[in-house]
Amino acid sequence: MQPGESLDLDVTDVAHGGVFVARHEGRVVFVEGAIPGERVRAELTDASKASFWRADIVDVLDASPHRRPHVWAAADVSVAPADRPGGADFGHIDLAEQRVLKKRVLDDALVRFGGIAEPVTTISPAGKPGEEAPGALGWRTRVSLHVDDEGRIGPFAARSHRVIETPDLPLATAEIEAVARGLEGFGPGRVDLVQPAEGGVRVIVRPAAPARTRPDGAQATAEGAAGADTRAARSRGGRPGRRGPAVRTARPPRAPEDPTAREVVVETVGDRRFVVDAGGFWQVHRLAAATLTAAVRDALETAGGVDPAAHHLDLYGGVGLFAAAIAEAGGPGTRVTSVESDARATEHAGENLSEWVGARAETARADRYLATLAAQAGAAERARLARGVVLLDPPRAGAGREVVDRIAEFDPASVVYVACDPVALARDLGTFRAHGYEPLRIDAFDLFPHSHHVEAVAVLARAAG
Repeated sequence: MQPGESLDLDVTDVAHGGVFVARHEGRVVFVEGAIPGERVRAELTDASKASFWRADIVDVLDASPHRRPHVWAAADVSVAPADRPGGADFGHIDLAEQRVLKKRVLDDALVRFGGIAEPVTTISPAGKPGEEAPGALGWRTRVSLHVDDEGRIGPFAARSHRVIETPDLPLATAEIEAVARGLEGFGPGRVDLVQPAEGGVRVIVRPAAPARTRPDGAQATAEGAAGADTRAARSRGGRPGRRGPAVRTARPPRAPEDPTAREVVVETVGDRRFVVDAGGFWQVHRLAAATLTAAVRDALETAGGVDPAAHHLDLYGGVGLFAAAIAEAGGPGTRVTSVESDARATEHAGENLSEWVGARAETARADRYLATLAAQAGAAERARLARGVVLLDPPRAGAGREVVDRIAEFDPASVVYVACDPVALARDLGTFRAHGYEPLRIDAFDLFPHSHHVEAVAVLARAAG
């Protein structure tokens, strides 16, 4: 079969990444926009793999009782697949069932990749009971829109770089949606809309990198030029980024930075204020920072609390959100180090943690910081680390074996892992378990309603005996 052909499929399960599982003549077909238990008609989009195909739903032949009109009309099944914006791939499923499916994906990952035979997990909405908006809409305080060469502004289509112009952004706050509707006149690139707790929507313009002239006189984007050089290096048996006799990797030119990206804004968690760059990292759900802070506090209590005389680490620490939670739990003199590779975030973390005399912020990659600490720490310092908590909140790819091995080397009393990807979490938990750490609890939070994404907080300690 070829892309564009139709298949009638029985959907049996949900898979990691927001796709659903069906089979055609024994071959797995990952279907977008379905629900387990449905029979659907789907259009084949990718038949290049021997082990699986991909398809988009075009009609529902036998609907699940959990199906509902999509919360984002532009992404409904009645719209041609190529014209549906991405970012709300569970928006056709009732909210309670979305959470059942997210928990299923998390549990499956913990079994398959973490080696946990019978995981015990929970899943909760963002915020305290009653705080979630009706229908779990209007939660995004940060939205990225794209601008194509024709000046069209909107989200990308699902699994595409095609810009979809749409008048509504139901997952965004009303203020961001209103500003988005008035955007016009931008060149190719991206426009970020940010609404911090202090109010007011910031518009951050991120132009596409300028084109570079190739040796043949043609124009190429920096990304395309670098990709071509990379492919050439691989075809000659070389490594990307290394110079060879015939290949030189281009250094992409930088696009000008919008000064608004470095405007310092204020976010709040309860009564605590955090300064952060408007264009810097902060949780996108309006209730996410408070939800995760409360979850981290619960995790610390489950692990036996925070020893104020120990040395605690907050890896991938951003502007110090979780380091502050550790310091609050331990008291004024608690020694906690926030480690973050972004220098601006580290600068803000230092300010955000200034009330604790034992808190500090370091600019470093987590793996390099841990390697340096391992080389320099004496017996007394290692003893303090062994009584401490290591908290990590890595990017979607997870921490990886090297970082987990380094953490385990310090033998901390407990580990708190904040994760935004179930498979990455499960793989890293598998590595921690090989070092003798077992999860005491794993709690998931639906901080991305109507999408397949889910956040989780796991607390681990050395297995008894």
